[in-house]
Amino acid sequence: MLSDARNVLGGVLQVCSVEPLTGFTRDGLCHTGPHDQGSHTVCAQMTGAFLDYSRRQGNDLSTPAPEYGFPGLKPGDRWCVCAARWLEAAEAGIAPPVILDATHERALRAVALADLQYHARVTP
Repeated sequence: MLSDARNVLGGVLQVCSVEPLTGFTRDGLCHTGPHDQGSHTVCAQMTGAFLDYSRRQGNDLSTPAPEYGFPGLKPGDRWCVCAARWLEAAEAGIAPPVILDATHERALRAVALADLQYHARVTP
């Protein structure tokens, strides 16, 4: 999917995940807009610790919700998470790895680029 949205590095926003299909608009990208109250702009690779943390905070991302077309996430899946929730997890020491080129520039309103870079997923 082509997009003119920018990522936190200044490049074109890349796909976060199509399997499972993520994004506030379910287009695979961490797009955002006026209806996205949570700013689902950080592309993160799920870990067990983050999924447990999110569930404890009242957002169960592990349990499927077929009525919403949500398959439930498992460690290793990529997902567009709320920037503020990602920051909370980082402050708690359990931030999931970030995919910088798929993280929307709007995430920088809540999270410092240096924090995202520190937690960036290193690709082989």
